[in-house]
Amino acid sequence: MNKQNSPVEIRPATAEDTDILGVYGAELIALHHAWDAARFISTGPRTTELYSRYLKDQLGKPDALVLVAIQAGAACGYTFAVLEGHNYMALRGPAGVIHDIFVDANRRRQGVGRTLLDATVSELKHRGATQVVLSTAYRNEAGRRLFAAAGFRPTMVEMTLQLSEDQENLNSIG
Repeated sequence: MNKQNSPVEIRPATAEDTDILGVYGAELIALHHAWDAARFISTGPRTTELYSRYLKDQLGKPDALVLVAIQAGAACGYTFAVLEGHNYMALRGPAGVIHDIFVDANRRRQGVGRTLLDATVSELKHRGATQVVLSTAYRNEAGRRLFAAAGFRPTMVEMTLQLSEDQENLNSIG
């Protein structure tokens, strides 16, 4: 059985996972930036380290959830979600909010993302969420298909008006 055909295990992330999850977080940022450089931040030389540190800080928080997908003994994706109370700016009640879902490029289109998504939704429900929301990049067609297949429906459309042409200096992290 090759790596791509081996079973996927989903488990809570540990501090030992956060180095590779930082790499994946930086790849997630770079992917979004490639889709729309005027809207999404770019990576910098410290992005991986900063993202890793951010996710490490989330571990153990009662309202945060970081799950990692393991296949053939190696991390191949992760999710980051939180439980939030009422959010009047978003016009919604309490919800589980999925902020990140990422699968290594070599493991995409093999069910890893769906397995991660299902496990994340299940854990958010177990923790008391009665609704789960997420946002996805407009150009992320594969992600939109995944989310729709899992029962998510579009409810909001973000629209962006660019007021400055100097986005490279304004939109970078690390």
